[in-house]
Amino acid sequence: MVVSVLEEMRIKSLGVIDDAVVELSSGFTAVTGETGAGKTMVVTSLGLLLGGRADAGYVRVGAPSAVVEGRLALPPDAPAARRAQEAGAELDEGALLISRTVSAEGRSRAHVGGRSVPNGLLAELGEELVAVHGQTDQQGLLRPARQREALDRYAGEAVSGPLAGYQETYHRLRAVAGELAEITTRARERAQEADLLRFGLDEIAAAEPRAGEDVELAAEAERLGHVEALASAAAQAHGALAGDPADPESVDAVTLVGGAHRALESVRQHDKALAELADRLGEVGILLADAAGELAGYADGLEADPRRLAAVEERRALLAGLVRKYGEGPDEGLAAVLEWAERGAARLAELDGDDDRIGELTAERDRLREELTDLALTLSEARSQAAKRFADAVTEELAQLAMPHARVQVAVRQTEAGPSDAADDLIELHGRPVHFGPHGADEVELLLAPHPGAPPRPIAKGASGGELSRVMLAVEVVFADAAPVPTYLFDEVDAGVGGKAAVEVGRRLARLADAAQVVVVTHLPQVAAFADRHLVVEKTHDGTVTSSGVRLVHGEGRVRELSRMLAGQEDSELARAHAEELLATAAAQLRERGR
Repeated sequence: MVVSVLEEMRIKSLGVIDDAVVELSSGFTAVTGETGAGKTMVVTSLGLLLGGRADAGYVRVGAPSAVVEGRLALPPDAPAARRAQEAGAELDEGALLISRTVSAEGRSRAHVGGRSVPNGLLAELGEELVAVHGQTDQQGLLRPARQREALDRYAGEAVSGPLAGYQETYHRLRAVAGELAEITTRARERAQEADLLRFGLDEIAAAEPRAGEDVELAAEAERLGHVEALASAAAQAHGALAGDPADPESVDAVTLVGGAHRALESVRQHDKALAELADRLGEVGILLADAAGELAGYADGLEADPRRLAAVEERRALLAGLVRKYGEGPDEGLAAVLEWAERGAARLAELDGDDDRIGELTAERDRLREELTDLALTLSEARSQAAKRFADAVTEELAQLAMPHARVQVAVRQTEAGPSDAADDLIELHGRPVHFGPHGADEVELLLAPHPGAPPRPIAKGASGGELSRVMLAVEVVFADAAPVPTYLFDEVDAGVGGKAAVEVGRRLARLADAAQVVVVTHLPQVAAFADRHLVVEKTHDGTVTSSGVRLVHGEGRVRELSRMLAGQEDSELARAHAEELLATAAAQLRERGR
């Protein structure tokens, strides 16, 4: 029983469709109609609901926007339902409502469960719920990468497990190899940088600068350069304070202040204010005496020393040279030099560690290559085992699609190295160097031998259009058995097929519908006859606007539509007889399977 189905789509102002409701159900639904009626718009609508690229050209001429709305029946525990609810969406009685709006200017908006969401969420839900296949998918199947993806999808966990480990190791190897290449490529530049840093650090270390030393030396140089002026000023100041011993008649400040203090002391008891002044004069006398003593000591300690001055200036010149070379930075003077030395030492340690780092990276690269080789071998063996089962299953399906003698093979091989290939792009597999990439070392190719005696050839060269359509359908049926999705949409994958083969395609699609919802846009009455539900897209023309509608046909209406598809005439007696025969045959076969 199908637990998730697309129940309904409403399409408004999309291409030739003015306003139409497409009601779907579980089982097999066929969508038919004349060329240009808008069948492709049904596929386009579903593509938009699944996060496909929006295009302003989809919007009906004269309309401001195109709108597609869908109703998906989902059990609440389905992964798609949980993902939608994580994004804030709500289920409406077990159904998820999704919509996509495309403006005439090309802008696009998406809503899921009443919540505005990015288009990427629609694409995520689409991967869980619907598989869409059309002519472009057939062309895609011709590409080796798509064929490898098809095999990996069929193999399931047997390949996905080793592939996950392989890809993790592959990306780590690429990162290590990239870092190693950068270090070795820049080895000369880094060596030159290290030499410059060593020279600078050695120069600074030889000078042995101290923090603040430049300030101290500047003050000392200033003092030594003015010794005579400083000594003369100190002597004059001392004489003014303490007097000149050689001149008994001289008057000094200490003596004068002392006399003033004594004069006030003799009468201080008579006035408190005068007593306070006497105390202050006493303090001044003490300060003057102390200053005079210090001036005497300062003057005695001053001595002109030309050699010391020369040494100081030489040291200042050395430090100034270091500041000019290494003093750039937020700090000024010698502090900037010391900061540069600290940073340079750290950088030099990093550069000197390159040799060690190269050794570490080389060892890790070699270890990762060995690990990658083992994983690639495991992956290749898993693909080879799955390839045989996959080929047998598709061959069996082709036998049911009127290709009883066709044989499908899946070749899993590796590209061997050439003389000019770089070693880093190769690993050794089965004793020979081969190329490898993010998905392993294998190339996968589907080969088809359409009849006995024909050599297996790539399906791009060995299959006609009709055969390719049947191969595509056979592959999808095999996928449905291995990893089914709830809904399949086929857009004219029966192109190029006719006669008995078309009947077998219809029968196979009906069988696929036993386990999934199947919607097929087809031009073949043999296919449409097997459908449980038949929708016809038809257009009318009123002279100004073309619009399309979608209607459900059954009974007589279905016979008329099949007659039109068979002969182009709904009322042709021969076509009607053939249509009734097709419906009877399909019904009998469906009853045999319990449908």
